Amino acid sequence: MSQPTSQAPGSSASAGAHMDRELQSQPAVWRRAIDQATAENLLPAVGERVAVIGCGTSWFMAQSYAAARESAGQGLTDAFAASEASVVAGRGYDAVVAISRSGTTTEVLELMTALKGTLRLIAVIGDVESPAMGLADAVVALPYADEQSVVQTRFATAALAYLLTSVGIDLEQAIPDAEAALAEEVAAELLDAEQFTFLGTGWTVGLAHEAGLKMREGVQGWTESYPAMEYRHGPISIAAPGRAVWLFGDDVPGLAGDVAPTGADYVHTRRHPLADLAQIHKITLARARARGLDPDLPRNLTRSVILGS
Repeated sequence: MSQPTSQAPGSSASAGAHMDRELQSQPAVWRRAIDQATAENLLPAVGERVAVIGCGTSWFMAQSYAAARESAGQGLTDAFAASEASVVAGRGYDAVVAISRSGTTTEVLELMTALKGTLRLIAVIGDVESPAMGLADAVVALPYADEQSVVQTRFATAALAYLLTSVGIDLEQAIPDAEAALAEEVAAELLDAEQFTFLGTGWTVGLAHEAGLKMREGVQGWTESYPAMEYRHGPISIAAPGRAVWLFGDDVPGLAGDVAPTGADYVHTRRHPLADLAQIHKITLARARARGLDPDLPRNLTRSVILGS
């Protein structure tokens, strides 16, 4: 297994240089992914039963795609963490979509190996020279979205842009919204916030989970994430002054009014949810740098988790 890297406080302003370049490139990369999805026909057909697998960030993108595909009426779609997907073989799926930036993650490769020849395997991959290429029956290749930073940004959002386009979700507004969001300065209250809670509904629940993971990876910060309607069933108890509650996607009636008395900052930009995620990437980088951390080399993490025997 490759050794995790760590980053001590006191990093220079150049910390996160890869992440900075990669997150800023997202609008242009999304355009390529949207155009590619429009031109290709590699994903499961309407009506097929589909399992979507991934690890970490890719698992959360799987959740978003699964929710979007079902909502679009394209067929039963379930998302699994690859390490917990052993049940896939016995559930009558027609296809598995495996999302992996590196194509080397142990749990993904083991599951693909076990399923090969039993149902159609479709891989969404950044590294087109990876072992997963030889296991897949079809490959959505996104080499232009691959990354050097350990903390993942553009591959995840490019993969999701491709997948959402395939189920008919219009992402045209996401691109100018992201350009505007990435041009903004990070507000002081977000730079200094003690804690973040991210919320979503439908396919944006996966984005909320991913935003929380990004902040934990890059900032070593306290973050939580929930379906928005669940937030008032307990988690709202941690809302307080100096903390932030961020809602992705559609408004939730009454939520802003419930958060207001807690003193927490309530953020609902009304921009496209993908643009919101890009903005969270920028906030994460700014918060990491302010704390002397390098999200290109986060504590205890590597670019791909490769498990030893």
